[in-house]
Amino acid sequence: MKFSHDAIVIGGGAAGLTAAGGCALFGLKVALIEGYLMGGECLNNGCVPSKALIAAAKRAAEARVATRHGVTLAEPEVDWAGVMAHVRRAIADIEHHDSKETFEAMGVEVILGRARVTDRHSVEAEGRVLTAPRIVIATGSKPAVPPIAGLDDVPYLTNETLFELAEQPRHLVIVGGGVIGMEMAQAFRRLGSAVTVVNPGPLMSRDDPDSVAVVRGVMEEEGVRFLDGKATRVEGEAGAVRAHVELADGGGEVVDGSHLLVAVGRVANSTGFGLEELGVAMNRNGIATDKRRRTSVRSIYAIGDCRDGPRLTHVSGYEGSNVALEIVTGLPTRVDYRALPWCTYTDPEVAQIGLTEAEARERHGDRITVIREEFSENERAVAEGSSLGHMKMVLRGKKVLGVSIVGRHAGELLLPFTQSITGKSSTFALGSAIVAYPTRSEISKAAAFSAWEPTVFGSLPKRYAAFVARLRRMLN
Repeated sequence: MKFSHDAIVIGGGAAGLTAAGGCALFGLKVALIEGYLMGGECLNNGCVPSKALIAAAKRAAEARVATRHGVTLAEPEVDWAGVMAHVRRAIADIEHHDSKETFEAMGVEVILGRARVTDRHSVEAEGRVLTAPRIVIATGSKPAVPPIAGLDDVPYLTNETLFELAEQPRHLVIVGGGVIGMEMAQAFRRLGSAVTVVNPGPLMSRDDPDSVAVVRGVMEEEGVRFLDGKATRVEGEAGAVRAHVELADGGGEVVDGSHLLVAVGRVANSTGFGLEELGVAMNRNGIATDKRRRTSVRSIYAIGDCRDGPRLTHVSGYEGSNVALEIVTGLPTRVDYRALPWCTYTDPEVAQIGLTEAEARERHGDRITVIREEFSENERAVAEGSSLGHMKMVLRGKKVLGVSIVGRHAGELLLPFTQSITGKSSTFALGSAIVAYPTRSEISKAAAFSAWEPTVFGSLPKRYAAFVARLRRMLN
């Protein structure tokens, strides 16, 4: 069969861009088809706008503490139009990295339009039939919509519409206490909105509960209200919404707000591309794949949010590079998520890599050790007056299984543990490293050294030190 391309990639988000760009940089003929906006969810209504909003909110929060470190600031004045302009500017300043022109310069043929897979090697797009030995599905995800009575009749927000708000919510009611819900709850509260979070289970359930408790405490002090319960019914109209909540303790409450944000997670965007007709296997979380991210039709890969698996931008990029390498070299590449990191950008941040303490205990029982270091003992944190939080290192023997961190810039401290968890480095190497003083990264060295302290200063080393001391006295 004569093919028009070496690879066809459907979806121009983090996964698809990485796969297409990687193949093209090796000289392959690649077609990239995007039916909405280049850059996908992360650039347009996810990571970039949310972090820009969080930055504006942080500036307001800092100013709201009138006197600190001997410096007095004025009460902040929030200009919502200015905040939204900052968000749009952040997107505009970054979007050239993901633009059609950038990828065309790499050698990618970019087609803007809908795509449909017609057989294991063919794709229809914009009236054309493209063919390739390998097809990559990278169609992303969309906001999950929970089965709440009345929701279809109420104007509600998701992350896809939140950053288009022309006016600041007076009272934002958020259904969902995951990453998006928590980040936006704190940001909108700091910008001056009243915020109520309704969540039926544990907040940020993927993370270590000790870390989440610290963040919840801070957010409650800042005025975010949490209702532990389930939204059973909503009603209202633009500017006036009402949520009926069934509380976890058996009671009930009615919450009146101006805006409703639904943030209960995301679902794979995997239907409508011809995959079902072709017999590509699905499960309840998206397209089913193997470790190489091949679907049940082996010439078709699925990467990023559209497949069953973790939904994070850096995961999408990792899978995109893996698949590009496999297509280019013909050698199998398998995903390895032993050292999967993620971070929630609340203040303080919550960062996690590998197993939480609870997950490690479930797998290994009492064979694990947990080392905890407080930022109140870290001299940079103390000097900055921002010492709230801690690091927990979970080990089996001397091997790191996971690390949980809550504190300012917690996400910046994860990198060395990607190496130690996968065996490319060791806690001994980290514990004996020279670290610049004063830095927050000293907490990583302190935790790693604590794993070896009983060994380094144990009875055998002490006896050896005593022998050397006696020998030195005899010789001198």
